[in-house]
Amino acid sequence: MTLLLTPRDVAHIVRTQGMAGALQRLSRAIEADFRRWGDFDKSARMASHSRDGVIELMPISDGVRYSFKYVNGHPGNTQVGLPTVMAFGVLADVATGRPELLSELTLTTALRTAATSALAARWLARRGSRTMALIGNGAQAEFQALAFHYLLGIDEIRLFDIDPDATDKLQHNLRAVRGLRLQCSTGTASAVHGVDIVTTVTADKTRAAILTAEMIAPGMHINAVGGDCPGKTELHPDVLRMARVFVEYEPQTRVEGDIQQMPPDFAVTELWQVMHRRSAGREHADQVTVFDSVGFALEDFSALRWLRDSALELGLGAATGLVPELRDPKDLFALLQPAATPRGTPTTAHAGVPA
Repeated sequence: MTLLLTPRDVAHIVRTQGMAGALQRLSRAIEADFRRWGDFDKSARMASHSRDGVIELMPISDGVRYSFKYVNGHPGNTQVGLPTVMAFGVLADVATGRPELLSELTLTTALRTAATSALAARWLARRGSRTMALIGNGAQAEFQALAFHYLLGIDEIRLFDIDPDATDKLQHNLRAVRGLRLQCSTGTASAVHGVDIVTTVTADKTRAAILTAEMIAPGMHINAVGGDCPGKTELHPDVLRMARVFVEYEPQTRVEGDIQQMPPDFAVTELWQVMHRRSAGREHADQVTVFDSVGFALEDFSALRWLRDSALELGLGAATGLVPELRDPKDLFALLQPAATPRGTPTTAHAGVPA
């Protein structure tokens, strides 16, 4: 049987562990898998682009477990009552191919993206960072804010979105978070002025320049989340030129990230290399660092492991017959026979035809 987890199950896991606890466990799982980077059979995600958005498949395997995520990105979905991003995923046993877990990943993707952002900032941002600007206050924003607050100690966040209702929503949702000060800004430039970290998480599928070079101060860390498919960017190329740039999986980010604007030989460093001490992260306090985050399948693999383990601990989920249960595994056709008819028993003839 395959364990099925619904959005309600995942929400129960987060409420039980607490948001801080869930993000901490998820971050540890992601870091553990980044640290065994060489164990994974990796590939860039497969994308099907349309005028309105993109649908993607994200596979990966460590030789013991295989996972994939189905995910979309359709910025216009909110106008028809749907989330911009919707996702589900599977965790399977490599030895047999049996799907062990089928889970929602819409809520989980927001959690894992935020956990990865804060994890990268822990390696790349200046020590003692306490302030952040959050540009784009849509569905992902609360998760980013909480991950940086709980995992990195950010205690002041300046908010800006071109839609004031989005900022109002974020403030309402996070109004009770202790030790976190939220401040509305009138524009991107005023929001980023003097902060330690800038997170951009915008949704429009367009070549935008949310951040320009004159907005960037020495020592800033930029967590660029929204530029995640061809033709969709958030950073002006001059911001990239002035920074040391880090990515998850270079072959994918070259196509989908903000560095799609740069020549093929533009230097980037994969995050796992920093964790393995094979490459430097931040080299000095005044250096500008950029995490050009597009989301990578390894993070979903980690998230599915976290979900499976958490569900088993809490007794959550439904055992689902996703794969046929066969008395004889070589006799698939038996599924089409009447349930009470064993092999060898004559079946009822068609009307008018002798048995």
